[in-house]
Amino acid sequence: MNNGKMMKMPTPSTDSVKVAVRVRPFSQREKNSGSKCVISMHSRTTTTIQDPKNPEHMKTFTFDLAYWSHSGFQMDKDGVFISADPDSKFAGQRDIFHDLGRGILDSAWQGYNATLLAYGQTGSGKSYSMIGFGANKGIIPNVCEELFQAIENRERDKEYQVTFSMLEIYNEQVRDLLCRTKKPGGLKVREDQELGFYVEGLKSVPCENYAQIERMMEQGTKIRTTASTNVNASSSRSHMVITIQFKQVFLHGHLTKQSSINLVDLAGSERQKSSGSEGDRLREGSRVNLSLTNLGNVISALADAAMGKKVLHVPYRDSVLTKLLQSALGGNSRTTLIAAISPADICYEETLSTLRYAERAKKIRNKAVVNTLTLLRESRAENSKLRLGCGNSTMAEQPAYPRAEHGPGPRADQRSWAQQLEQAREEWRQQYVAVAQEGQQSGDTWGHQEPEENVGVEVKVKEPLRGQLGRGNGVGHRPRFGTALSRGAQAPGRGRRGSRPCYQQGCEPHSAFLSGCALPVALTRCTDGGFDENGQERTVALVRVLALSCERQMVKTFPHLLNVNEDPQLTGVLKYFIQAGSCDAGQAASNAINLQGLGISDKHASFTNLDGKVTVTPHGKCQVVVNGVPITTKTKLQHLDRVILGSNSAYLYIGFPSERGSEDLSRFDYDFFQLERAAAEGVSVDNLGAGNSGDGKADPSVLAVFQDYIKLMPLVAEANQMSEELKKELKMELKVKNLASSDSRGYDLQKEVMVRVTHQRTHQVWIWSKAKFINRKFLMEELYQCFLDGEDRPVAREDDPFWDPAEAVHLGSAHIWLQSLAYCMKFEEQVEFLNCDGLEEAVLHVHVTPCSPAGRTCGEEDVVTDPLELLGKRMDFQIHIVRCLGARWLKEDAERGIQMGYRIYDLPHTLYTKPVWKVVNPQIEESVQFTALNASQDFLNYLQTNALIVDLWGLQEGCAELSGSQPDLIVPGEGHIMVDTKKISTVMGIGQTTSTRTSELYVKLLRLEQETELLRDINRALRQENVLLRDSLEKAGSSQQAHKPSNALKITEMAAQLPAAREINQMCSQRASCDREFAKALKVFYQRMNVARGQFLKLRHYQPPEDDQMLRPFVHQQSQMLKDFGDLLESSLWKLKNDVALIVKKKRECLLHSK
Repeated sequence: MNNGKMMKMPTPSTDSVKVAVRVRPFSQREKNSGSKCVISMHSRTTTTIQDPKNPEHMKTFTFDLAYWSHSGFQMDKDGVFISADPDSKFAGQRDIFHDLGRGILDSAWQGYNATLLAYGQTGSGKSYSMIGFGANKGIIPNVCEELFQAIENRERDKEYQVTFSMLEIYNEQVRDLLCRTKKPGGLKVREDQELGFYVEGLKSVPCENYAQIERMMEQGTKIRTTASTNVNASSSRSHMVITIQFKQVFLHGHLTKQSSINLVDLAGSERQKSSGSEGDRLREGSRVNLSLTNLGNVISALADAAMGKKVLHVPYRDSVLTKLLQSALGGNSRTTLIAAISPADICYEETLSTLRYAERAKKIRNKAVVNTLTLLRESRAENSKLRLGCGNSTMAEQPAYPRAEHGPGPRADQRSWAQQLEQAREEWRQQYVAVAQEGQQSGDTWGHQEPEENVGVEVKVKEPLRGQLGRGNGVGHRPRFGTALSRGAQAPGRGRRGSRPCYQQGCEPHSAFLSGCALPVALTRCTDGGFDENGQERTVALVRVLALSCERQMVKTFPHLLNVNEDPQLTGVLKYFIQAGSCDAGQAASNAINLQGLGISDKHASFTNLDGKVTVTPHGKCQVVVNGVPITTKTKLQHLDRVILGSNSAYLYIGFPSERGSEDLSRFDYDFFQLERAAAEGVSVDNLGAGNSGDGKADPSVLAVFQDYIKLMPLVAEANQMSEELKKELKMELKVKNLASSDSRGYDLQKEVMVRVTHQRTHQVWIWSKAKFINRKFLMEELYQCFLDGEDRPVAREDDPFWDPAEAVHLGSAHIWLQSLAYCMKFEEQVEFLNCDGLEEAVLHVHVTPCSPAGRTCGEEDVVTDPLELLGKRMDFQIHIVRCLGARWLKEDAERGIQMGYRIYDLPHTLYTKPVWKVVNPQIEESVQFTALNASQDFLNYLQTNALIVDLWGLQEGCAELSGSQPDLIVPGEGHIMVDTKKISTVMGIGQTTSTRTSELYVKLLRLEQETELLRDINRALRQENVLLRDSLEKAGSSQQAHKPSNALKITEMAAQLPAAREINQMCSQRASCDREFAKALKVFYQRMNVARGQFLKLRHYQPPEDDQMLRPFVHQQSQMLKDFGDLLESSLWKLKNDVALIVKKKRECLLHSK
């Protein structure tokens, strides 16, 4: 306040963070999977999400704006998506910009800092809203374009200064996207008392028009594309921050207004549960997740503070991202958050997490002020920047998020801005002169082309395209093959998606529009006599027009490769043209096609264009995949073939002009490539066991597993390549846990993706969960980056992400059905251990025997015909594991061992057998006796409907053996383990999940069991008849004793009663015979049903062979087994019905005779 000219301090305005939600259309993968929409928006502010597993459960959120972009749209003649009809509630890109972008511009003109954050899971549409695609430009290009349009229409008594910077935060490292060279370790974030947090060394480029910003965004996108390929850093896991410093200088009022416009595209917001490191011995590897986690912690703390809760600390300093966003969250900024969400049911958990995140952010309150400075105050601020080394050149470092300065502004900086612009023009002039000289040197190699009038340029191109494309290869006038070019560069003012330069190494960033083709000599006419401002603009226009003409000509003439990236914004950035002859592709600089990335060798493959055919030939053992199938020999490419080089560098092959039609190239996206690779590996929704629900659509949980599998495929390929280059000798492969497994009732278990890791030298095996693998993958990338940077630092084994201590590995499970126990019948079985792929891992030989408390095996006389006879009684039985046969785990390595574990009914702990080592067919011979002191109805139901699941575990050298806790309840004096110790309402094992679907055969089996229950009812009715007969016999005997007639009469009556007594005795013996026959018939039937159930379970787990030649025998075998199974069921039921009919007939005859 010591400056008399300083204006009054502005009063901070308290603003809540403005939150908007936008739902995108289904992706192609979601359409193919038959996904359901779980999002609805009934107004411009409400968003409702429905739980796909419980449709009655719905949750509604209220935000400032809700945008429905899921349906109700069409494409106009310019390629812009618009509403399909007047009643449609579709929100297009212009609607988003009108509500959010214009608010940012209004705040900037008023002198407020403005921030826009895009948040959501990977693939939810964040980048589309921020950047756009094709003619559908996003918020960022629209904000920049309209800012300069508004500047042109403003009064001339002000000077407007605009600077542009663009950075990326990946793995807590900051990279300048306007600089081709990457500083090891990234740029540093510093803190100044007046300026706050800023990025040291970040380029902030003065701009005079939107075309310059457009070109810099193209450059940043190109650098981001190559960086994601080289360092294996997916753009979905990095944060992109664009900062526009906008200053208004009032020339007559000694006052300035300054605004920082921060546009932030955050990394994919996958939940920590699905992408964190739970269960891992190492630290959290994903520092991208760390940034988002800390951002969530900051938002939660600020939301609590806004609600009046006591908050001791807001953790801004815990990550690079939150440091740079300090002013945007709770500070001096007007902030908007757009939450992008998926409509699909398979993304329900992620979408719900995003909506809750946005709901918390809505509570934050910022304190924005108008940033005004006077001459003296701004001069001091400028001196502070100079002391920090910021502001000494046009490309000088500027604070990314400067703190608000209060007071008016400067004359002094007027000269400084003019100097910055002049220096910027000089740098642009030098860069274009270099391009012109390159064109002059190679001008004599141009071929013949008709003169073409250039838009906005008086110069005619008379020496057009013939050769020397890109950097010269030193072979006379021979054209350079495999030249990389960008997606068509356009004249100034055209849409940005049409202008994507590809920068060759050795070219300056701003000269790269012609890195793929040399300039004609005519260009020097604009550079010979110096460079004024208008001359520079004409040259820029000429460069862009020539680049557009050059690329269009090559696209029309030559077959080429088009890059495909996980981020749609980075797809199509690179084109590699394949001209006549042969050219090599690889990392070596001498290659015609210079590629970078994991698994790319110096000489990786050769492309040959000969006689109207293009072929690709891998070099040595280099990995080349065409249409999802790895190739090892020369392969002809067809138009629209998909080519993957190395681990995951994907390209779409565009054939000769004669082969092309009006195809829609957008369908060949990154997902298409991965789905194709998965199909080639035999992975699809169908063979994941996805039974259809009633509406004909696959189970959402299975679709989610398939999505996980597709997402992890490229990550596993990259991890394997890093392991190979770092000589770690690990081989990783994706598996689906519980792919062919069922619970104790035969229902499918919840499936999940896991990674099987094998050390190729020691044969040690680990199983990593999805979360653990992703965490390790981030740590591997850190180690690999150090390797690329030449840092040969030793890594302790405990800190090595490629190492884990030895552990027991789950090999498979076997199901032993317990129905026979419910009838006190012993049984002996040999059942298969099935692994996660549904293949036989080993065979288990087991006995299950009902017995007396002393352990004596029950005989046939102990068999019951109705399990209810055991209700409330003591039951004893033994489980005897005899041996394990043919274990593949032991065949693969003779030094390994195995153990088995199982848990029955309500037993709280798993029982394990003793470990057996180095024997392929080990004898186990372990027996355990169980006792139910008072058999409950639930326990009897369990025995009739459930199976005992025995798990097979593989032991390896150095791992701990498995051991369970001592049973809590032991029968006193006997040592038997007690079961059925409590009542439960639902008999479900731990980890089991219910399922609403059963196969047709299983339903048939259940119906047979219901018919068996009817037969049991008949048996109970017959027993009641037995009781009536006994009563009548006793009455007959008592009446004889009550009457004592004379001796003559007695003799007569005895003679008369003798046949009746004999008849009664005969009838009783017939009754006992009927009971025996009925029990015998039931016993035979139950045994046959047990065999049938075993056959049925084997049928369910058989998998078709991968070899097509074996498919016909497999189908024949399956058909025969189904026929045998059906015959067994029918014959068993027919025999039981006949036996019961005979018994009933005999009893009826007996009753009639007695009457």
